[in-house]
Parts: sequence; structure tokens; C-alpha cells
Amino acid sequence: MKIVLADTAGFCFGVARAVNQVNAYVDGGQPVCTLGPLIHNPGFIRSLEEKGVYIAESPADVRPGYKLIVRTHGVTRDVLADIEAKGIDCYDATCPFVKKIHKIVAERSAEGDVILIAGDETHPEVVGIRSYAATPSFVFSSAEELENIARENVFSPETAFTVVSQTTFDAKEFKKSEKIAKKLYTNLKIFDTICSATALRQEEAEKLAAENDMMIVIGGRNSSNTAKLQKICSAHCPTYLIEDAEELKKISFTGVASVGVTAGASTPEGKIKEVIKTMSEINVNIDAAEVNPGQAAPAETTEEKEMSFEEALEESLSSMSNDQRVVGTVMHIAPNEIQVDIGRKQTGYIPIDEYSNDPEADPMKELKVGDELNLIIMKTNDVEGTIMLSKKRYDAVKYWDTIVEAEKEGAILEGNVVEVISKGLIVVTNGIRVFVPASLSTVPRNGRLEEMLNKTVKYVVIDIDKRRRRAVGSIREANKRQRKEIQEKFWSEIEEGMKYTGVVKSLTDYGAFVDLGGVDGMIHRTELSWKRIKHPSEVVNVGDTVDVYVKSLDRENKKISLGYKKIEDSPWEVFKRDYPIGSEIEVKIVRITTFGAFAEIFPRMEGLIHISQIAHERIEKPQDVISIGDVVKVKIIDIDYDKKRISLSIRALLPAPEKRAKEEKVDEAPLTMSLDEMIAKANEAEAAAAAAEEAPAEEAAPVEEAPAEEAAPVEEAPAEEAAPVEEAPAEEAAPVEEAPAEEAAPAEEIPAAE
Repeated sequence: MKIVLADTAGFCFGVARAVNQVNAYVDGGQPVCTLGPLIHNPGFIRSLEEKGVYIAESPADVRPGYKLIVRTHGVTRDVLADIEAKGIDCYDATCPFVKKIHKIVAERSAEGDVILIAGDETHPEVVGIRSYAATPSFVFSSAEELENIARENVFSPETAFTVVSQTTFDAKEFKKSEKIAKKLYTNLKIFDTICSATALRQEEAEKLAAENDMMIVIGGRNSSNTAKLQKICSAHCPTYLIEDAEELKKISFTGVASVGVTAGASTPEGKIKEVIKTMSEINVNIDAAEVNPGQAAPAETTEEKEMSFEEALEESLSSMSNDQRVVGTVMHIAPNEIQVDIGRKQTGYIPIDEYSNDPEADPMKELKVGDELNLIIMKTNDVEGTIMLSKKRYDAVKYWDTIVEAEKEGAILEGNVVEVISKGLIVVTNGIRVFVPASLSTVPRNGRLEEMLNKTVKYVVIDIDKRRRRAVGSIREANKRQRKEIQEKFWSEIEEGMKYTGVVKSLTDYGAFVDLGGVDGMIHRTELSWKRIKHPSEVVNVGDTVDVYVKSLDRENKKISLGYKKIEDSPWEVFKRDYPIGSEIEVKIVRITTFGAFAEIFPRMEGLIHISQIAHERIEKPQDVISIGDVVKVKIIDIDYDKKRISLSIRALLPAPEKRAKEEKVDEAPLTMSLDEMIAKANEAEAAAAAAEEAPAEEAAPVEEAPAEEAAPVEEAPAEEAAPVEEAPAEEAAPVEEAPAEEAAPAEEIPAAE
């Protein structure tokens, strides 16, 4: 009996990613739980439970310290919000195809569309999809149910509809429903969201069922996609759904010449191999040589056990004949496949998962009708008149030599991180998958590799396995080489005084380190501000972008001292620009000493009011006239820029005492006095003042030594004339000497003076 194993049997991309992630956490010692069963396969779930992985029915069931894995089917929007609100450490393993449906439903319902979903209403994936609909949504599992929705509900002619499907929905049933929907609704948008892997799996299963006497479907009975595979195959031949190899003993293979074997998307590879091995052990005359290459082969073919089908195929690509390589012209682009014309009578198509090794690649955005693609023929179906093609396999052959050459030359390559696995990252460059170990990824030992996902990185190829077409790269080594090149170029160009824009990398008590683009420089604390600061954080923070200039260089020790303060912002520069000598300004008294007072002109700039510049009369101490905090008006009378000294004066803005005396006499003059008389009196006053200044000091002595009884006439003088003599301080005697002539006359008539 011949066994034919489907190429697409086993884990799909989404399930494989989720399973690999769980195993990575478990292997790393991280306690893990899943939100509901990770996949619909009881045997596999039991194996996870044996590793300590438990099932949480809701976010409330997650134990402290456990990592929560959201399964590939996805969950509702409310559940995700609850996870976030509770602060649960979570890895969202929702299949990218499912997330795409969430996005479509959210966007279209936001536009007001009624959502129609092809699928199982109770399936977790469908429940999750419906949660993203802000408008009414309906679920149908067949074309008949879609018609019932239209009969049982009244919709306005203007109502718009959007149709999506569960990723594992029956592709043929969806095509039938699509035709019905187009008849029922005029304002309609249809999105074929059946997973391309699911569609291909169903197509291949149906073909196997038509070509063989019996079909074995391996998978969980509660798995939606496995149940659909059984239904599809049952239409062509007897079909048995089994969960493990033990169930094979209940099946009779008598009279069966050939058996087709397929498996659901949630079926582990180990289960498939176990079934194949058991079928060879129960006396059903299996011809091991007829088992498909690269699939679950008998135990003695050790080499094939180690290599997957994909690896075996890529191994043979280099010897592929020219007639297997074709050029196809894009005719139509759909979410699950690309139709191409390759110049043959068969219809050519590229399954979406054969388009590129990069899961982020989107042919809907990257291609247009008429584009030409280099392709490899994967499979020909003469019955249906189709040819399955692969672009990613062609790219793998074309660009493999580039990887080999890069390893020889030590060239730096660029690629996208498309997957995180237990021991590192998968980086794709031109369709070639390169493995980067975690230790060479630049992620710290206890860091999260997931943070690298979907990032563009540069790496160096450090090892190649040509036989298995595998390459190992190092992001760390590429970064090291790039830094060295940048530093060498930087030091060859840098000069004192050059200006740079950098990012603050770290702070210390004595300064801030700035990344100038691969090379660090330091701004000393005193260079951060014109005022005194205690810590650099008072001026800058880590992550700030700053403009700096090179103050000094130490090329030998590779040290750069940076300046940050701008000369034009210097308090002295501002003062020099805005405050010339002679300026009259208001200042605030901030300190008082025995010799004067210091006043703040503006923040960080002070001047001195000497005690002699506070008032015209002599004062004992500044506090007698001013206090700290007073705001007074002053005049700038001197600036010494070399010694950084500013002299201020209050007195310069006060009227002089002699000026006040003259003003008072003018006011007392008779209003009838003529201008000539006023000038004559002023001249007489000036002459008397001059004579008084020239008189010898000894002539004044008789006045001081006059007997008390002879001083009486002085005492009897009018109060207004005597007061100045008695109260005036010694230093203010000058005004008496300069008094006008009419005030000096009484003094000459005093008897004692004779």
C-alpha cells in the first residue's frame, strides 16, 4: 500500500510561531499560561501541561509572575483591554491573518458598514472578530444562511455591507456565498480573508482524496480547520479523523491500495511522524519508498528525518532545470494568491505564503497588474489545469550566492527581523532567512528579543552551511565595525570650535555625556549654565537634543570637551549690549556691607553702590538709608570690564544741596524784580562766595573764641538765619561760605568780629 503525505500537513505559520514562543519561554525558565487552549489539539495541550503550562480561562486567572500567551485565534477587544488594565505581562500570538480581519472590520464598521462574517458563530476566532464591529454584525456558515439573514432583516437600500471570513472557512463554500452576496446587496465590499495556507491545505486535501482510496486526517476533533478537511475529503473517499496513532488500530486497510494523509494546522510534526511510523508497523504493506520526500519517513532514513520538506526542496534548487524556472506576468492580485500568466495553457498562481519569506511583505501594495516575476514551478495539476508557483524559492536561489559572497568579504548586510525563536532571531534579506543567535543580537542577557521584531537591522554573516543552505549572522559584530568606521571618520574631521547637534546619553555629578553620532563628548557642569548649578539635570535630561561646540580635544585619549553656553547669553555680554555708562535703571538691593550695597541689575548681574554714592550728606552706614529688598533708581557711573566691576550711584540722581538753596532764593525774590536785578544779585552772591573761600582760616578764630556775652547778638538774630549755623555739619559749611551777599551782611555787623 502506498502512502501519500500532503505537503501542507502540520502547523501553519501562526500556530508554529505561538508554539515556538511558548517553548522558548518554558526553556528559559519563565512560568507560562495560555488564555484558553493554545491550539485545538488535546495531546499537545497535555504535553504543555506536563511542562508546567496551565490554561487561564480569563485574565483574572493569571497567577502573579506568569507570562500570558494569547492564542492564535485571538480574543475580543474587551479582553485585550482587560489584560492591559491589569498590567499582565502578555505575548499576543494572534495570527497576523486574524489581526488583519480585526483591522478590516474595525475600519469598515467605523464607516457604517454592516459586517457579514463567514464562519462558525461560536468559534473563538469569530467571537473575537465580531468584537471589533461597531455596527450590526451577522455570522453565516453557508450560502443558505446568508440568504436567511437577508430575509429575516430589513436593510435600507443605502446600507453598505462588508463580507469577511474566518481564516479556516471552507474556500468553496465562501465562493458560493460570495455569488449570493453579490445578488443580495448592491453596496457591497468582499474581503477573502481565508488564510492562504488554509486554502492551499484544503485544495491539496481534496486532490489527495480524489486520487487515493482512503484519507487519514490527523488533528483535534474540536479543531475547525481539521473538521473542514474531513468534510472535504469525505466527498471523494472514506475518510478517518484521528487524534493520535493509537486510533489507527481501529481502522481496516484491507483492499486499500493507496492512502492519502493530511493534518490540520494545529497538528504537531511529531504527531504526523508517529502516525506514519505506526502505519508501517501494523502489517499494511506500506512501501516506504513511496512516501513523499522530506515528509514523515520511516525511522531508518535518518538523513530525511533531520531535513524538513522545505529544506530538501531548497537543497535541490541549484540543480533545477531551466524549464522549471519561468517568468510570470501578474494578471490578478487577491489576498490569498497572485494569478500570473506564464505563457502556458494552465493557469498559474502563487499562494500568498510562496510570495516572500518576509511575513510583512504585502503583494497587494508591492505589485500591480502587468508586473513580471521570476518564479519556480512547484506543482502542476493537469486535471484542474493549474500550476502552483513560488517566488520566494526563486529568490532563495538567486540571492543565496549574495549571502555566500558577503561571508567571504565580511560585508555588512541589511535585513528585517521577521521572527523570534527560542535561541535568537530570524532576519530576512532578499528572501534569504539568516539566523542571529540571541548572544549576537545586541539584546541584553535578560532583555526581550521581541523588541527587535519587525525592525530593520544590519548584520555580518559569520558562518554558512552550504549543504543545508543556512547562514548565521551577527548584529553585534556589524555594529562594532560600523562604530569603528564612524569613529575613524569622525576623528579625522573634528577640530576645535566645530559645532555639532547631539543627544544627551548619560548624566554624572560633574557633567553630561553627549552622543555626537557614534562618538561621545562631555559638557562639564560649569559649561551647562551661566549660573551656578548643583547637578546637570537642572539644565538637560537624558534623551535631550542639544547644540554644542568643541572646546578642546585630547586625540591621544579620545576625549572631547564640549561647550554648551552661548557667548551671546553671557550676563556680561547682555550688560555690555543693553546698559552703557550713564544709563538710569532700577535695581534691587541684595547685600549690604560696611563700604556700600550690592544691587541686582538683572539675574546673575550685580553692581556696587559705594557708601559715598548713596547720599550727598555723609552717612555712618548704608543701613541708615537703604535696606535689603529695596528697589531704588541708580545711574551707571563706571564699568571695568577687565575686573568685571560695575559702579552705581543713587546720589548722582539726587538734586545737589547748593542747587536746592539757589532755587529756594529765587522763589523768595520779589515778583517785581527785573531780570537785570536778578543777574546782579547772582553776581554779588558769587563774588561773596569767592571771597569767603579765599579768607585765611585764622580770621575765623575770633568768632569761635568770642565771649558768651558778646555772642548775644548772634542769639538774637532771626531764627531763619541762625539755624543754618547751628545745625549744619562741618562738611556742609561750604554752603554758608557761598551764601548770597544779603545773608552775609548781618555777620559783618557782629561786634565780636570787630
